[in-house]
Amino acid sequence: MSRFFLKHKTPLRRRYGSHDINLKCDTDALSVRLESINGVKKAKVNPIAHTFTLYAQDGGWDAARVEKELLNVEFGAFVGEKIPKRHIHSESSASGLWRSLGALALSTAVSGNGTKLLITSLASFPLFARGVNDLIENGVTSKVLEAMAVGVSLARSDYLAANSTNALLELGEYIEETTAQRSDELIKELGKPNIDKVWIEEIIDGQKVLKQIPSTSVKVGNIVVVGTGETVAIDGHVIAGVALVNQASMTGESEPAKKERGDRIMSGVIIKEGQVKIWAEQVGDNTATARIKHYILSSLEEKSAIGLKATKLADKLVPITLGLSALSYLVTQNTQNVASVLQADYSCALKLATPVAFKSAIAQAGKSGILIKGAKVLEALSDADTFVFDKTGTLTHGELEVISVTSFDENWSKEEILNLTASTEEHYFHPVAEAVVRAAKKLGFIHMHHEEVEFIVAHGVKTIVSNKEVVIGSRHFLEDDERVSFEGHENKINKSLEEGKTILYVGYDGKLLGMIEMFDKVRENAKSVIRQLKDLGIKKIVMLTGDVSSRAYAIGEELGIDEVHANMLPQTKAKVINKLKSEGLKVVFVGDGINDAPALMNANVGVSMFKGADITKATADISLMKDDIQTLVEIKVLANRAIERIHKHFNATVGVNSAILLGASTGLLTPVTTALLHNGTTIALLLNSMKKLKVGQNDKNRNKK
Repeated sequence: MSRFFLKHKTPLRRRYGSHDINLKCDTDALSVRLESINGVKKAKVNPIAHTFTLYAQDGGWDAARVEKELLNVEFGAFVGEKIPKRHIHSESSASGLWRSLGALALSTAVSGNGTKLLITSLASFPLFARGVNDLIENGVTSKVLEAMAVGVSLARSDYLAANSTNALLELGEYIEETTAQRSDELIKELGKPNIDKVWIEEIIDGQKVLKQIPSTSVKVGNIVVVGTGETVAIDGHVIAGVALVNQASMTGESEPAKKERGDRIMSGVIIKEGQVKIWAEQVGDNTATARIKHYILSSLEEKSAIGLKATKLADKLVPITLGLSALSYLVTQNTQNVASVLQADYSCALKLATPVAFKSAIAQAGKSGILIKGAKVLEALSDADTFVFDKTGTLTHGELEVISVTSFDENWSKEEILNLTASTEEHYFHPVAEAVVRAAKKLGFIHMHHEEVEFIVAHGVKTIVSNKEVVIGSRHFLEDDERVSFEGHENKINKSLEEGKTILYVGYDGKLLGMIEMFDKVRENAKSVIRQLKDLGIKKIVMLTGDVSSRAYAIGEELGIDEVHANMLPQTKAKVINKLKSEGLKVVFVGDGINDAPALMNANVGVSMFKGADITKATADISLMKDDIQTLVEIKVLANRAIERIHKHFNATVGVNSAILLGASTGLLTPVTTALLHNGTTIALLLNSMKKLKVGQNDKNRNKK
């Protein structure tokens, strides 16, 4: 439980103290975490004062509830060596830049070494303080080298070099800080602002009444009414109304989507035109936007293996730079060369460009409707050479379609059986019910009057039509629970099951009236996606399914899948993943069902589909926010591109800075020139890290591994 205490408060602002906050705190990541609390508009963290300040949303907040949520914030998780420490924030960096530029101008204008020494010393004091602080806390680092470089110039009474170097360092610090913060902002902006109030529909004294309540008070099953210009606060199904929805922020789709009865709708999207009533299915922390905020925190905090490698290498190279400066002095006896060498180190570019590149790629993926839980995931995806698909909902639409209706009673036509079933099932949103209602509407749905419908979880539904009982559902429900005889229909039923069809049984007045056969169609672009993944260097494509072997192998052959496993159970799916990994393969698993969670956890990278179960999305490393497996190709290309860019930056940093060090140690470069070249290289790499990566298919051949 977190420890904090109130220090000061106003109606819209509260400042708290916490001994868990110190100079090693990653203030950016902690601020994002605090801003994810409902009712908090903005958060500021002051590691020096060991405090954080929260600002309320417009209209105020429930302070007691906010403090209750604060108990769940692990401040200690944002403190430590694994969190990259930022020494200065952009505001102080800006003031440092102006201070150093002012000192440069003033020291040039005045005469007298005493005055120049005073001006330069005062302007350089923050740089010296940072160097001493880093030396005490972390040993010899780039900050120590920078302080030594300016100190050597100051000792030589080379005030122009000292002030110019200090100004260039402050400029570099400012640009590095603002660039890093901008990369964080690219990810932060994917988190949607909290929605304070929502309208819900209630029935009071038999009348439908609209009531406005706090968004935090919405419960599963509430009917939420959302109109033009409003943002949806919950995940659910539309039960009434029609609207055009701008869901670019969640899926990356630029064109508004039409939403009507039966359609799923996510939190965070905006109603562009119209009004809909939404049955709340996921609320609070379970909504899509809440999950996005969780992903944001993960991506801001986590460092990749490449990032850690770059940091370790940069730290190892600092003593080499220090040693080279000493060697240069022993050989040349020139303190200017020492100051020049101390300007150039590998640390800044290596440590900053890599996380910025990762965060930019993660933000780019987020804008395209792909949520990635951190840099490690992107790195693992780039290394992946095997894709394993669960069939249903991934390679297939996961959306059943009625392909035929069979009547076992000559007094009932196929159309009448379909209308009867649709009339009973239209009140529910499970896939079978939706498929039946869609099929009936295509044939001109005629509603049949019935009594109240009873829904039996995992079995089916019951109702009364013309004073006779109707039972619709699984064979187990009808045959074992309702004692409906299946005698005489076994051959027809078994043939359909062997073909991989899903069957919904309809009973009427104690007899088997008929059956509705449904099929989950293979996605139109599934074959193309598999081909593209192979073009990207994927060695093996595997499909896992609980389907019968005949159907599974037919789909596998149709799509060009290398390996098919049928009749799979959840635990056996995970065993297949582990077997592939034991063979040395790097495995990506793509699934959407609750039974896919074990496989997702065991894979090197787990990907959940848009319509996946909540546990699937929670378990997965990557979550797709739009129902299109083409995004798998996009994210694989993006991962390859990001790692390719990072490796290029890595090589450029080592090569360019080595050349700068050589020039500085031999006296070819002055301290000012060295600082200019060194900081210029770092800034160029940072700006390149922010550039959007190309993921077009025309570039795919460059990604072969």
